[in-house]
Amino acid sequence: MSRLKDNGISIYEALQNIKEGKYVMPAFQRQFVWGTEQIEKLWDSILLDYPIATFLFWHVDDSNVSWDTYFCNFLSDVTFNSRKQADSVNYELTSIDVKKTNMAVLDGQQRLTSLFLSLLGQAYIRPNYSRRKSGDKIVTKLLIELNKNKISVDEEEYNSKKFDIKFSEKVGRLSPTQFELKSILDEKFQDKTTRESAIEEAIVNVPADSKEYARNILQKLYIKIFVEKLVRYTEITNMKQDDALEMFVRFNSGGKALRKSEITMSILEAYWPSAKKEFGKILVDSYAGFDTDFIIRSALMLYGDVVKSNINKKIAEDLKNDWNGFKKALINLENLLKEMSIDVNRFSRSWNVLLPIIYYVYFNPDSYSKNFKDVRAYLLRAIFFTYFQSGTTGKLQQMKSNINNFDYEITIEMLDQINDLRVTDGKIEDVLNSEKGSRVGGEVLYYLNIEWTNKNFKYEQDHLHPDSRFSESKPVSVSVEDWKRWRSMRNRLPNLHLLEGRSNGSKNDMRLVDYYNDMNDDQKTTFYEQAMISPETSLEIEDFEKFYEARKVILTEKIRELLE
Repeated sequence: MSRLKDNGISIYEALQNIKEGKYVMPAFQRQFVWGTEQIEKLWDSILLDYPIATFLFWHVDDSNVSWDTYFCNFLSDVTFNSRKQADSVNYELTSIDVKKTNMAVLDGQQRLTSLFLSLLGQAYIRPNYSRRKSGDKIVTKLLIELNKNKISVDEEEYNSKKFDIKFSEKVGRLSPTQFELKSILDEKFQDKTTRESAIEEAIVNVPADSKEYARNILQKLYIKIFVEKLVRYTEITNMKQDDALEMFVRFNSGGKALRKSEITMSILEAYWPSAKKEFGKILVDSYAGFDTDFIIRSALMLYGDVVKSNINKKIAEDLKNDWNGFKKALINLENLLKEMSIDVNRFSRSWNVLLPIIYYVYFNPDSYSKNFKDVRAYLLRAIFFTYFQSGTTGKLQQMKSNINNFDYEITIEMLDQINDLRVTDGKIEDVLNSEKGSRVGGEVLYYLNIEWTNKNFKYEQDHLHPDSRFSESKPVSVSVEDWKRWRSMRNRLPNLHLLEGRSNGSKNDMRLVDYYNDMNDDQKTTFYEQAMISPETSLEIEDFEKFYEARKVILTEKIRELLE
């Protein structure tokens, strides 16, 4: 069972432990993401006597880490971009010698790395100059202004710095009243017998009316770094790695926002260091718009528990060892969708709907096409009925369980046993009431017209009877009540169709009957087929309700065909 101990050490002691390799970070730690302003404000808080929060350390030894438990060392140098944000750097993973290393930092990496860079490391700025080579960078130093007359602090600005602490690239032209923070580590400041003279030497160029101010800053800086136990930490002992992972996720839910997928990816890389590289080989071509979270969630669907969304060692190893089988499932998914005339990249931002199909093709690698129509029925029901609009992980687990019960197949019978996927008159009515611009309406129009649309053209949703006509005065033969009702119906699916962009531009606000009459005979025949209108239906605005209801019947039949 884990035990907690509260301890405190000075900033200098903590940084020496990092330098000597006693403190490391678990491999599932996220990257260093702070910018220079956050580091400056950290030091401002320290000099203002603010606490810098408690750190969380995990005591590591032979009893709770194994040979394949990876860690990484703290960064000794960081390059900031022209916006003063840290460049993304991949930490180098390594195993540890528990005789030397005894502590892993679960919470506090950003603060400790910032302190280490300020005093023992090196910071660089990568300028945004087009004439410079991409590898060029400039040394920047963390300075504090000792002349109080030069300090301009906006007392009205919330969360502003109270001391003039900032990184500067003008290292060759420092003001004589600026002091580099890491200079406080010089032996003359640490030695009690020389500290007073060292401070006086450092403030020799400070005006007389600021000398006491400057003297107090340097004395306080010494105390804050060497004397006070500012690094207050809770040490956790007797804790296994999986528990450390869980604790890390919980503690990193605050502060700078962490996407769950980022944490999960970090955990996966701890078990499989080359995971991101292998993922990159998949996320190209048809899968170029997808992200690593898609692969992780697919892996959880196949090898783990998609509800818990937790990567553990077993899932990571199953994915690694079955990588070829996993990749084949994605290839088969793409091929199956092609049989439906659907490009897989259509789902790059809505890929949850694909996971049950991946599960199906994974267990039917050589016969996945046999249930072609049933799989298409699942896909379209899930899309049209917005199955994954809420409770996504629970519904994925439900699909997984149902597929298992039907011998790893997706069938109409299986779908009809799931309330949210069962086809009913009410659900079809909801689909038909979808309005122009809605996600469901766009998807329904796309799949209703998929057999004739050209993937190289851009198509737009368009009103058959133009929207503008309903803003004009009503036809004489139409009652006020009917006209009001028609206005509320004009944006719904029975009055919408897909039109290629250029054609839509030329149609514009033309009356439907005029638009039709401008066509030749072949175009008229094609129009009736593609727009799904019966040739017997009047296109006059006075007959809008008859047109609407007649087309609604046709759309209902075609939607049922797609779903069943």
